[in-house]
Amino acid sequence: MFTIKKEDDPRVNLALMTETAAAMLEGEEDSIAALANISALIKAYLEDINWAGFYILKGKDLVLGPFQGLPACSRIGEGRGVCGRAVQEGRPVITGNVREFPGHIACDSASASEIVIPLFKQGTVYGVLDLDSPRLNRFSALEEEYLTQTGRLIGAFLERVEGRG
Repeated sequence: MFTIKKEDDPRVNLALMTETAAAMLEGEEDSIAALANISALIKAYLEDINWAGFYILKGKDLVLGPFQGLPACSRIGEGRGVCGRAVQEGRPVITGNVREFPGHIACDSASASEIVIPLFKQGTVYGVLDLDSPRLNRFSALEEEYLTQTGRLIGAFLERVEGRG
C-alpha cells in the first residue's frame, strides 16, 4: 500500500512522486499493472491534470496503454501529434497551447497544454508518458525534470521485467 503525501512546494511533491514511483516499480513484475499505478500516481500528485497515461510503440503506431482520464485515441500514427514528435525526436516535448501545435490530436477538447516524455528500453523508444492539462502553459522544466526521472525508472523496470530483447 502506498500513501500519497502532498506538500505545498511543487518540487517536494514531484520528488515524493518520483520516490513513490521507484518504490512501486521495485516489487512489481507486471508492466501493465505498473504503468496503471504510475499513471494514477502522477494524476494524484500533479494539479490541473485531466489526462495522464502511456502510449506503447507497436510497429510504427503508438497504441494506448494504461491511463487516468477520459477515453483517449486508441492509436496515434507515426509522427503524429505531440506524442509522435517526442518519439521522432527522442526527447521530451512541452506544448504550452495545444491549439497552436501543428498536427495536434484532440482526444479531449478540454486539454490546453501537454507534456510528453519518451520512454526508452535498451536505448530504443518503447513508448511515451503523456500528460494533458486544461490550463494553458501548465508544464515547465520542473515537471520535465521529474517526469524524465520517472521515465528512466520505468525504462529500467521494463528491461527487468520484459527482458532486454
